[in-house]
Amino acid sequence: MKLVILGGGESGTGAALLGKKLGYEVFLSDKKNIDEVHKAILVKEAIPFEEGVHTEERILVADLVVKSPGIPDTVPMIKALQAKGIEVISEIELAGRHSDAIMICITGSNGKTTTTLLIHHILVQAGMDAGLAGNVGHSLAAQVAENAHPLYVVELSSFQLDGMFRFQADIAVLTNVTPDHLDRYDYKFENYVNSKFRILNNMGKEGLFIYGYDCEVVRQRVIGQKLLPQAVPFTYGGEPDLQQAGGTACAYMEGDTIVVRLDEKVFRMDKNDVSIKGRHNVYNAMAAILACMRAGVDPGAIAAGLKSFPQVEHRLETVAVVAGVTYINDSKATNVDSAWYALDSMTHPVVWIAGGTDKGNDYTVLYELVKQKVKALVCMGVDNRKLIENFSGICPVADTHSLEEALAAVQKYACEGDTVLLSPCCASFDLFKNYEQRGELFKEKVRQLK
Repeated sequence: MKLVILGGGESGTGAALLGKKLGYEVFLSDKKNIDEVHKAILVKEAIPFEEGVHTEERILVADLVVKSPGIPDTVPMIKALQAKGIEVISEIELAGRHSDAIMICITGSNGKTTTTLLIHHILVQAGMDAGLAGNVGHSLAAQVAENAHPLYVVELSSFQLDGMFRFQADIAVLTNVTPDHLDRYDYKFENYVNSKFRILNNMGKEGLFIYGYDCEVVRQRVIGQKLLPQAVPFTYGGEPDLQQAGGTACAYMEGDTIVVRLDEKVFRMDKNDVSIKGRHNVYNAMAAILACMRAGVDPGAIAAGLKSFPQVEHRLETVAVVAGVTYINDSKATNVDSAWYALDSMTHPVVWIAGGTDKGNDYTVLYELVKQKVKALVCMGVDNRKLIENFSGICPVADTHSLEEALAAVQKYACEGDTVLLSPCCASFDLFKNYEQRGELFKEKVRQLK
């Protein structure tokens, strides 16, 4: 079988390794340059590859194609493959076809990375052999090929879900769905919602589907259809109407106590004992508790994992306190909903740094929070007009076009006791390679302020 892989990053290289182990004739093609780490793996394993070009004669003869999630279905090469009837799948789909492991899968517009890492942390701390894969950790295909585990915790983006067809999650988590990546979905929110709900594909009645009840889009979709897996809601409110919610299990709040009911077991924990703070992290904790309870983790081990979980890099990560001002790196907040939760969790006056590549954002949902919490907005982007138009009547706004300019502007507004919050609301691609680079550079520059 001829296996062609498009994209030479983590997922593509992992797919190549699995393809080689399966005895396929593997060829990898990346239209950009392949980084040195992954190129060295391909060379070592004697896997043929090309970079800087896609050679049609070598690609269109494939029996099966695995494409990077970053490649849209609309590009000419994918259209050409589809026209020839060649199957195009994701690396996750390839790995799933060759693994019998239990799959705990997490998706959502916001919270999926923290929830994924939290579930994995609890499982490992409890002594379970669990792999970490998808958007975080190492390639699932590479692990199936070289370092197989009986259980995987897999973070799934909508792009990865779009390339999954026979893959089946045993435990699925959908945190929420808010407008994001609409440029990949014909600017139709419904298309993006449909993509997220693909996490339910192939799940049977023995599966567990954990969903964010407080997200109206998700709640209405779940209530409006008959699902095969057990559907379990989690909410920041009181115990939901379980008959309406579609099940007999749930997670909810009793004052400051997180209460989780599943499989005739009850778990209770004070939210203040969870190491990561804020309402959004209560949601993440609830989803993680439900998943770990179903995976068979002892309640004491779940509580211990929740107490010992470290901060997630680039997600409300405290960087430093300089002259009494706390600097927080929330670079992973690339959409409005993420920024909402970040601002909601702030307890001191905020100098807010936002901006980047706008993805069709509607900022109106932030107005009330900005009135309550933000003493100044520092815009950081190539084109800040939309942010300026939305917030200039609510708080002072500074227009800056680099990280250095932004931090200089921050000094004019931030006083002892304030918080400087980098929570951009936007993608990073106008000034930075990705949100990780944006966060790393922010931390580096802040530490130089001392």
